Amino acid sequence: MASRDLNGHGPQRRSGTADPEPLDVLKGAATSLLRRVPADVWCAVMLDPATLLDTGGLHENGFSTEAMPRLFEIEHGEQTGVDNIRALARRRTASSLLSVSTGGDLAQSVYYRDILAPAGLADELRVTLKADGCTWGLLVLCRARDSAPFTAKDLASAEAAGPSAAAELRRALLLKGIDNVEVPDAPGLVTARPDGRITYVSRIADYWLAQVSERHRDAGTSTTHTLTAVLSHARHRTSTDPVSARVRLSSGRWLTISAWTEALGDEETVIASLTPSLPAALAALVLNGYGLTPRERQIAQLVILGRGYAEIGDSLGIREQTVNDHMRKVFAKTGVGNRIELCTELFTRHHLPVLADPPLSTDGRLMGPDERTTR
Repeated sequence: MASRDLNGHGPQRRSGTADPEPLDVLKGAATSLLRRVPADVWCAVMLDPATLLDTGGLHENGFSTEAMPRLFEIEHGEQTGVDNIRALARRRTASSLLSVSTGGDLAQSVYYRDILAPAGLADELRVTLKADGCTWGLLVLCRARDSAPFTAKDLASAEAAGPSAAAELRRALLLKGIDNVEVPDAPGLVTARPDGRITYVSRIADYWLAQVSERHRDAGTSTTHTLTAVLSHARHRTSTDPVSARVRLSSGRWLTISAWTEALGDEETVIASLTPSLPAALAALVLNGYGLTPRERQIAQLVILGRGYAEIGDSLGIREQTVNDHMRKVFAKTGVGNRIELCTELFTRHHLPVLADPPLSTDGRLMGPDERTTR
């Protein structure tokens, strides 16, 4: 059986060349795995490690557009099934085979009954892309009924592929350089019915959604799986508190999509707000991208907030020298020499603040030469 393979190459680490885009990393990881483990249907997605909601991905060889709303209902709304992404994220292993997880009784799985079986698929292999305890993406490989079943060797190959792909994806998501095109910072608005049908998309929301990093099997499709996943999760929550996903856009910026339910008139409505991500929503995520330990991230965040080493030591119950030792490791991992350079790295690379300095645009990004002359 021949898989629907890609023609890309695996991701490369920094060596004086430009960092790969996140979708290119997924493309490389999928290509490498598909050479060893062929599949009839496959997709690769990015996930917000805090909420495990989809934030973009490769869907050209994935499930049909018609199947996706029900898939998101199961995955993010009902959150059911032995191999649901949230269950997989808690496991120590990276790979999972549905036939094994169900003990050979696939019919017990609603995901199999509603998604795989109608598409003529016999089994599904999932690979969670985990780095330092956080799940950044997911590879999904399916085989048809008339294809050879997955083997223990296939499962082992998938397990081995997870860690390196996860590290590369995290790096591509969080260590990519800035862009220099000024854009509006206004929030976008989307509304949907309880059944998930979208009823309104504002012009600004349409602008943001056009930058979500997704590739679909239907060229020119207006469907955004990232938004569908967030809306599905919000519709099934018993609380009216919003759910959010942080999405890295193709422009290099970060967008936060938040959704909640609200009674408007006689009908419950799902509302989604699309806004540029704020510093508080990105700080921990960005620091994680440099491979810092939880303690290093904790101390680095306090340093970014302007706390002194002695003050940090007192608040955490550790010696000032211990704080200093942790920060030396932080500097080494982030490639800076001191706390000022650390703050500068995060500010300029990830557009965290909104600064009034002329070289910066109104949303905190470095401006190009043409923009500066017009200010």
